[in-house]
Amino acid sequence: MVATEEVTGSLRGAQEAYVEQKDRLVSGLSATKSLLSDIRIFNKDSWTIRYPKLRTKSEAVEPTPKHRGVRRSLSFADDPSSETDVILERSLTHSITLASIADAQENDADESSSDPDACERLIPESEVSDFQVFRLDLNLGTPGSSAAAGALVSQLEKVSIANLVDERMVASSQHIDKLRIRVEDTSSKVLVTGDLNAGKSTFVNALLRRAVMPVDQQPCTTAFCEVHDFAENNNVEEVHIVKDAVTYRIDDESTYKRASLSDLDTIMDGEEIPRGILKLYLNDTRPLNQSLLNSGVVDISLIDAPGLNRDSIKTTALFARQQEIDVVVFVVSAENHLTESARNFLKNASNEKAYVFVVVNKFDQIKNKEKCRRMVLEQIKELSPRTYEDANDLVHFVDSLAGKDDPSFEDLEDSLRSFVLVKRSKSKLNPASTYLSNLLSDIELLVGANAIVAQAEIVRAKGDLDAARPVLERMKTSREVLEEALEAMEEHGAHSASSKTQRMLTDALDRIGEGLPGVELSSVQMPSYPGLLNLWDYARDVRKALLTSIDVAVKLAEDEARIITTAGVQQVLALGEEHLPPGVERSRRVFMPEAMFSTRRARDGKRKIRRNSTVVAGGTLGLGIGLATRPEMIQPAFFDLLDAPHHFWVYFGDGKEEKGESALSALGIVSVGIGAITMVGGQAVGARAFIEGAVRIVDVFSNENTRVWAAPVLGAVVIGAATYFVLELPNSIPRTVGRRIRQSLTKSPAGQGPRDELFIDAHASRVARETRKVLRLASWDLKERFRVAMDERSREVRGSEDMERRAIRAKEWFTEVGQRTAEIREEAGLASMS
Repeated sequence: MVATEEVTGSLRGAQEAYVEQKDRLVSGLSATKSLLSDIRIFNKDSWTIRYPKLRTKSEAVEPTPKHRGVRRSLSFADDPSSETDVILERSLTHSITLASIADAQENDADESSSDPDACERLIPESEVSDFQVFRLDLNLGTPGSSAAAGALVSQLEKVSIANLVDERMVASSQHIDKLRIRVEDTSSKVLVTGDLNAGKSTFVNALLRRAVMPVDQQPCTTAFCEVHDFAENNNVEEVHIVKDAVTYRIDDESTYKRASLSDLDTIMDGEEIPRGILKLYLNDTRPLNQSLLNSGVVDISLIDAPGLNRDSIKTTALFARQQEIDVVVFVVSAENHLTESARNFLKNASNEKAYVFVVVNKFDQIKNKEKCRRMVLEQIKELSPRTYEDANDLVHFVDSLAGKDDPSFEDLEDSLRSFVLVKRSKSKLNPASTYLSNLLSDIELLVGANAIVAQAEIVRAKGDLDAARPVLERMKTSREVLEEALEAMEEHGAHSASSKTQRMLTDALDRIGEGLPGVELSSVQMPSYPGLLNLWDYARDVRKALLTSIDVAVKLAEDEARIITTAGVQQVLALGEEHLPPGVERSRRVFMPEAMFSTRRARDGKRKIRRNSTVVAGGTLGLGIGLATRPEMIQPAFFDLLDAPHHFWVYFGDGKEEKGESALSALGIVSVGIGAITMVGGQAVGARAFIEGAVRIVDVFSNENTRVWAAPVLGAVVIGAATYFVLELPNSIPRTVGRRIRQSLTKSPAGQGPRDELFIDAHASRVARETRKVLRLASWDLKERFRVAMDERSREVRGSEDMERRAIRAKEWFTEVGQRTAEIREEAGLASMS
């Protein structure tokens, strides 16, 4: 009785320690689930998680004392060609630290003096592993083929891989929920499994000290038989057959069908079990310190599972159910050792639970027991290293048929009872803590790699900003200067072209007024004098020649404007080279000076160049380019032969023509004559003097002698005047025609208002407009390129600033996640459980 109380007290003490550790682990699981949720949100909203791949460097790396940890080559699934050298550290608490070489050296320099033995506390390089929980199967296709991982994964988008990681996080969150249910469950589930005919049912009967499970040479167990203490069923021994598509509840008889224990053989042999699950409630009459089902502290259930290689459906169900199990008792036949299905299950269970209780059955039938023991242990070492480390307590070589009479079986019972009851932190909590530790390690590896990416983006963003910001600032500063320079250049070009045109046309009209061609060096030739009989044709030819020379002068003015415009365009290009930043495409426009002062019109489906022949000058006169082709302009007039109004103004107007008058009518001449006759006083000719002179002339001609010699004298004077007039016409007509043309082009017609443009001003305005249009187009092109380049630099700066802010935030956040994982490890007590 005293021994029983001591055992019970020991169990209660272990239970109290277990409860404390369980509460810490549950808290750690909750914190990890919250952390996963935060990472998923961050992955969706703020940063696309990159999936890292760690590989051992192919070339030999010279060891460095400061490099605490192992050197790895870091790449990413979406960019396998890009590699970075990193230092991977894994401490005894299984926490992982990933840092670039530069960061690792900096940290080592800071910590070497304070922690000289840090390298000795690290896990050896052989135990540093890749992802455990977040591992993605990206090895698609046959190695070396075009469909291999390197060819296919590199085509996956970064977002697609991040979505795969997110799916792993979702699965991990769901598994954490299952782990919490299992950890918070006060009972312990012990799964007994193994290959067919390994003796599982015989082993369960030996543990129960009752022949409950059917035993035969043929496989008998076709369902999951869960054995519970009958106290859970109101102290009634019976079998509950769980119905299909329902959740079993002992207080709801609609979820199961009752049967007697004596019918178990019949149920196993003939009746199809819907869910493949049987609940067996048994009475274990042994004392509390010996019973496995009823310890007085913890409720324990034994689950006898179908053989692994019975069929694929049962095997798959077994792999799924082992996640709900606290302890796996793996039964191995000493005759067959571990089959392929047994190896797969044992490896999978070891990843989940770390520790597996192994029973090597039928060991007494083996002759060379040492060889068998060695071979089995070597296989266990490969598949479940943690189990191998604790092989004295977890690996037992027995014969289930001997049962309680075999001392080795009693040791097995004590070890199993201790493992399930006393060492519950190892048997029940260790699977959850192992998964949690692996999950936290994966998180640390994931955030560590992404922190390195964030740091690289910070460096890249800073480099881009250092290159783009000065250029943008210079462009902002020179923008106003460029616009002012372009406006000044445009005004200067237009003004220069206008002034040049005015000077050239003024000089041309001055020469025209003297009867000379408007251009000195010109192909225009003045016509020769044809004689008195063709005087009218001569005047027309002179007029046409002089008008042609004016057209030549206009064309020369346009050529000068082309030269000025070409120089202006070159200045625009020079301003572009000065103000546009490197890398910006320069203008590809080709300036063609010959295209100035021309218009294009579609005619008969073809595009032809036609000289603009309409420039209005002088109001209704319609004067402009092509004057020599206009009939109204080349038609001579009487005053082209004898410009009486001109001579009248010369002799009676002090040689000055009244401004604003281009011709005199007969009425005007008569009016001026009458006015002159009636003027008195001053230097004007008076009426009395004129009458007196006429009287004297009459008196002279009344003398007979005078009349004799007056006739020859008068005839000589008339003949001389006529001869002079005829000889002077070839010289006077060009001057007269030129003078009249100049007057028509430089004076507004009578009755027209001051708004009418004169010939010179019209052409000066036209040339200036054309020059300004070309220079403005070149300036607009440069301004547009400058604006586009400035906008691109602004976008680059904003993009780099956004990248820098995002990367800094990401790095800070990933560092914070690393700190949270360390706090979760401390909170969950993972360090002490290791």
